Amino acid sequence: MRKLTRIGQFIFVTALAAVFSCPAPAQDARTNLKSWRDGVVEAKSDAGFVFMASKGGFAEKEGLNLNMIQFKGDALALRGMLAGELETYEGNPGAPLIAASRGADIKIIGCYWPVLTNAIFVHGNIALVADLKGKVFAISSPGALPDLFARAVLEQNGLTNSDVRFAVMGSDADRFRALSAGIADAAVISTEFEPIAAQQGVKLLVHPHDAAPNYLRFCIYTSSTVLKQRNDDVVHFLAAEMKALRYALANRDKVLDLTRQVTDAKPDDPRPGYIFDEVTKYSAIDPAMPIPIEKLDWLQDLLVKTGNLTTKIDVKAIVDDGPRRQALAQIGK
Repeated sequence: MRKLTRIGQFIFVTALAAVFSCPAPAQDARTNLKSWRDGVVEAKSDAGFVFMASKGGFAEKEGLNLNMIQFKGDALALRGMLAGELETYEGNPGAPLIAASRGADIKIIGCYWPVLTNAIFVHGNIALVADLKGKVFAISSPGALPDLFARAVLEQNGLTNSDVRFAVMGSDADRFRALSAGIADAAVISTEFEPIAAQQGVKLLVHPHDAAPNYLRFCIYTSSTVLKQRNDDVVHFLAAEMKALRYALANRDKVLDLTRQVTDAKPDDPRPGYIFDEVTKYSAIDPAMPIPIEKLDWLQDLLVKTGNLTTKIDVKAIVDDGPRRQALAQIGK
């Protein structure tokens, strides 16, 4: 499992070999809405934010039938978009930067979750990052956020990728279960698990607010083909997302209710409330979706240090801020 960088390269080569096609927008005969496929990471306790545009009716008001398709990791969603199976997807910018450096058709059109809310949790007597040497480190998939954040923290603490044994273990919930059972020694998972960690013999080791304040969590991506063929729909999609996020931040109970609906969480599960409060505490969501070039450049430098990226690119070349500005003008700042 120490050669995940090579596996990651294979994933991107495979993705780049896909046919970049964008079918004509389908119409829902019953509602006359245009179909829009958006890839997201598998639903967890922040689902009330992520799914609000779709489940809250905001996309419909913008003329879209928004189908949010879930993936185990954002690197897999990237592959779906590159293959023409999605119009957009939401995820960490690490994998898109790597893919773009290899010539993939990727455009960043907004970044609504500028602060990372994923942390490194550990099992057992691990007290320092240095203690992770020789341990099993659970991630989702090569090139996805957990993989890249783990490598970033290791690099900051003088460890290399070969100092740990990376293991692919699916979703946040999958990795938390593996950690609780002692199958993994460390894992990158959402901070939502902190209120239930101690009872499972798990503890938070590294919080992203301290270790990686410049690390973006979620941006929204599309292709130049989609932008060319469906620019107006891109604007409406972003407008729906902006309205939904504004509403979500102002309505805690509605967000928690939607999270429970999407994830089947029990009413007494503390995680939805915890992650909502975490978001507001750190101003982790920005409905205006500004695209911070300086943070993207910081991430590129980090990816070079960790060996995930060999050649830096001009970040501005893969950014298209036009639709976001149009959407803001449409809904009012």
